[in-house]
Amino acid sequence: MVTIEVGGRPLVLLPQKAALLPQSHTLLVADAHIGKAVSFRALGVPVPRGTTSDTLARLSGLVERHGVQRVVFLGDLLHSARSHAAATLSAFARWRERHAALDLLLVRGNHDDRAGDPPASLRIEVVDEPHLDGGIALCHHPQPHEAAYVLAGHLHPCVALGGRAHDRLRLPCFHLGERVGVLPAFGSFTGMHALERGPADRVFVIADDELRELPS
Repeated sequence: MVTIEVGGRPLVLLPQKAALLPQSHTLLVADAHIGKAVSFRALGVPVPRGTTSDTLARLSGLVERHGVQRVVFLGDLLHSARSHAAATLSAFARWRERHAALDLLLVRGNHDDRAGDPPASLRIEVVDEPHLDGGIALCHHPQPHEAAYVLAGHLHPCVALGGRAHDRLRLPCFHLGERVGVLPAFGSFTGMHALERGPADRVFVIADDELRELPS
């Protein structure tokens, strides 16, 4: 874990591709993309099974390990309208029953707009961006806010290490600029994109369940 300060508050970066606001016991998760695999299979694309279960299991582990009281999803919780498949929502409902006391908040992302809001039975409060939380603006799209530090997702940031394109190793990362920070995608079945790094940006790469800051 690495603790930094954003918006005048401590933020703990976790190697499990999430972040923690310890003062409010809040876990931040970007781009879970629950139901992405079933969405692809519905289109005839063969993809691995079990990704939703894996994503929810990792989320449970973080909630229990860190005494989390609230989870904020920074957009793209559900991948598409096909994510409302019975088996996917049943798995999500079982997870919700296990964590019935948790406060859940979804800041809508572009995929949420297409998928539609989660069922009311999951008891997830849904809001549009930005959602202001003290000196922090919780968003999906990483765009600067005039009065707060933005924490967002959407871009699925990674670092490409190595030489030639076919030999490069891509690792997820936290990409933190002066006014906007981007969390890695949390979901088990998501792509990644290398971002251009500005001179003042801090980048924390995730490798072997460890966080390491890359030199500027």
